[in-house]
Amino acid sequence: MNIQTRPDIEKQREILDRRALTQALKDAVAGSRDPHADTAAVGAVLREHLALGRAEIRRRFEADPRAAESGRRLARETSFMIDQLIRAIYDFTTTQLYPLSNPSEAEKIALVAVGGYGRAELAPYSDIDLLFLLPYKLTPHCEQVVEYILYRLWDLGLKVGQSARSIDECIGRAKGDLTILTSLLEARYLWGEQALFDKFRKRFHKECVAGQGEAFYQAKLNERRVRHERFGPSRYALEPNIKEGKGGLRDLQTLRWIGRFLYGSDTIDKLVDEGVLTRDAAHRFDKAEAYLWLLRCHLHFLRERGEEKLTFDIQLEIARRLGYRDHAGNNAVERLMKHYFLTAKSVGELTRFFCTAVEAQHVKRSFIRLPSIGLRKRELEGFGLDGGRLSVPNAKHFDKHPLDLLRIFRVAQKHDLDVQPMTFTWIAEKTRLIDRAYRENPEANAIFMKILTSRSKGPEVAVRRMNEAGVFGRFVPDFGRVVAQMQFDMYHHFTVDEHTIYALGILHKIETGELSEEAPIATRVVHEIQSRRVLYVAVLLHDIAKGRKGDHSILGAELAEQLCPRLGFTEDQTETVAWLVRNHLLMSNTAFRRDLDDPATIQAFAEQVQSMERLRQLLVLTVADIRAVGPKTWNGWKAQLLRDLFNRTEEFLSGGLIFAGREREVDKVLAELRGKLADWPAEDVEVHLERGHPGYWLSFPMPILERHARLVRDAELDGRALSVDFRVDSWEAMTEVTIYVPDRVGLVSQLAGAFALCGASIVEARIFTLKNGKALDVFAIQDSEGGAIEQPTQLARLTATIERVLGTPEQTLATLKTLPPHVNPKTKAFPVAPRVLIDNKASAAYTLVEITGRDRRGLVHALTAVLTEQDLRIANAKISTFGHRAVDTFYVKDRFGLKVEAEPKLTAIKTALLEVLAEGRDQESGIRDQRGVG
Repeated sequence: MNIQTRPDIEKQREILDRRALTQALKDAVAGSRDPHADTAAVGAVLREHLALGRAEIRRRFEADPRAAESGRRLARETSFMIDQLIRAIYDFTTTQLYPLSNPSEAEKIALVAVGGYGRAELAPYSDIDLLFLLPYKLTPHCEQVVEYILYRLWDLGLKVGQSARSIDECIGRAKGDLTILTSLLEARYLWGEQALFDKFRKRFHKECVAGQGEAFYQAKLNERRVRHERFGPSRYALEPNIKEGKGGLRDLQTLRWIGRFLYGSDTIDKLVDEGVLTRDAAHRFDKAEAYLWLLRCHLHFLRERGEEKLTFDIQLEIARRLGYRDHAGNNAVERLMKHYFLTAKSVGELTRFFCTAVEAQHVKRSFIRLPSIGLRKRELEGFGLDGGRLSVPNAKHFDKHPLDLLRIFRVAQKHDLDVQPMTFTWIAEKTRLIDRAYRENPEANAIFMKILTSRSKGPEVAVRRMNEAGVFGRFVPDFGRVVAQMQFDMYHHFTVDEHTIYALGILHKIETGELSEEAPIATRVVHEIQSRRVLYVAVLLHDIAKGRKGDHSILGAELAEQLCPRLGFTEDQTETVAWLVRNHLLMSNTAFRRDLDDPATIQAFAEQVQSMERLRQLLVLTVADIRAVGPKTWNGWKAQLLRDLFNRTEEFLSGGLIFAGREREVDKVLAELRGKLADWPAEDVEVHLERGHPGYWLSFPMPILERHARLVRDAELDGRALSVDFRVDSWEAMTEVTIYVPDRVGLVSQLAGAFALCGASIVEARIFTLKNGKALDVFAIQDSEGGAIEQPTQLARLTATIERVLGTPEQTLATLKTLPPHVNPKTKAFPVAPRVLIDNKASAAYTLVEITGRDRRGLVHALTAVLTEQDLRIANAKISTFGHRAVDTFYVKDRFGLKVEAEPKLTAIKTALLEVLAEGRDQESGIRDQRGVG
């Protein structure tokens, strides 16, 4: 048997010397009466050689961890090491343990590497896919050999995906299973009976490959589609799976599989020869593959397991290892991830180009029914129709008709068509035609605005295609700067450009009524807005200055003032767009951080908004922005707060007093609640209605008010000192906890401490004291993974913990000292500059304390405990968590019921709170004297 040469591996014996290993295995059982019994000695030899090989491979990798080729070189070296290891084990097994001087045909075995191992690519912690190829059924001798080899590999801690099959079984399974077919397509002879492997290869090609090209092509594309749906349809998710996600390694491997199946190509150069990739495309393929492998190997080493998801906490270290530095408004991590997202984008472009060429050569044409334009039509508004997709004859078409670089997307949008992939590639190559003169062309800007503000189809698909082609970034250069721009936090889920495009799609859904249940006010008022163009452009530009030094809202407004006149906007329209961009966070910050029952809050907000038109536009923009952040970001609480702010500001701007119609609003709620409580005695209903105050009645939807009413009445009838109610919202991934208990000094802090003890994170809270002196506090909580707490045992534990804390607060809360502060380890990756803002102007009756810091276990408890120490009473609290960032606002008074205005006292409060926010401090502040919090 000849060893397969690997000229691509340098100094092979320094990784693993197979001859030395073979001799060491023989020596381990030399003189033994029963070599089968010396498994410990054999295992020790194998572990030593494997450990040395791994150490050498890692040493080579870490000697130059930034080199573009380091990842793929490591993958080849790891595969080589495993090759030599398995060959040595096989030889030892068949010569020392189960020797056969003259094996029969049925007792011959071929060891075959399949799957990724078959490609001779193994990441540090990848699975090893191994096929024991047999002539016929498994004989007793073959079974002994297979079992021993597998046990030795498993004993080494290797993850082995294995099968033992005859040629007939392999062929039969490949015909019925795409995964097996693909795995066997990459089969590589490893060791054993090579003639048997050669026989398999011939039959496999003849019976499974020949004549099946189009079917395989379509099956792999469908498999790719399903995989993308599973791992997320966007290649711009901020924690991407670099192997299975859209734009990851698996997409490149899919192209290799198709190329191998159709052309028998083992290399990218062969695909160039076949005309399915250009030399430039091959270079981009090679560059993308090398970069993804480099990331993957770093990820495996850092996690010490086969991890493929590039999570926030690991991105920091990989950015450091690869030498990224902070630069021009982007930190090192954001620059790393921008490189990754541009690579993923390049993979998408390569896939599109590759598929176009393959379809031209191998895929039969089929008529696609196009009801709006007929079956036989071959031309549409100056563009060709190729398989139901818009096309041009060649790249030179755009030199003669440069406006078609935009117009083709408008035509595709109007008729719900796609762009033919080769035409798409030509568009990407011709974006240089979009220069300053092009951008100033009124006709080009008119086409762009038609795409952006289309009523019938919406802009999302068209704008995303333009972005993929590079047209959007050339036509709006400032948008080009945020393409693949990461927002390094746990709140946002997508890059800036992808977030913006999603927001445009959500705006269109609001207009069409698709979100009427989730956002009823926005759905109503969007049709009262005077200028749709203003709103769509404001959504387009609201984050356009992200990644620059300075406030992106202010910088974005300045960019809007420059761009809007070019788009044909009047001076008034331009001013409105700029105002919306400058203030696009105003409504959410007010709704989520301020007391909407305080007249000063509404008045201050209304004075900034000034008009109903701006209020309507700002509401719709805010809803679209929040919903586009990512799944589960929008919830009923946020919708209710925005609705309350809108309604109260609308009333103020309509000319009345701040709460001129509030009594009517409350009366309406109480009348409806009376109807819901019709099964109660009338006297009990009135008693309950007397307990509440306007701020409470207007803070919850009717189903929650009814739920509270029944909770309160049951507690009063039973004489319970404490009632705890849970409502699990799996869709919003949170648990709503309602607590009805006699109010006391320090209650908020104690309840927050109870949640912290159970590992629950407070994401929102509403604090109320009813007229009967009882507290009715409502918290939205999540577990450490950001999910709802819903198991009965968990809820029972939470109730018991609340009871213990309220019974013996100092003793019970002392346990918090021993718990790690960070429930979610990812939050460690996000340093947040601590900030404490104390404002005596925002409210007429209270001092407002706004605290920003990195979220951690027990933070609310620690902060409220400090307020307790400072002899303050909490009248209201706004608890908000935006990913890793906590923004908590407290409305407080001193012990005499007055605002806190003395400078020394304000300084003491701020200093104490900043100490809590400081990194590395224990949560010791939560178990001190619980005085003053009401």
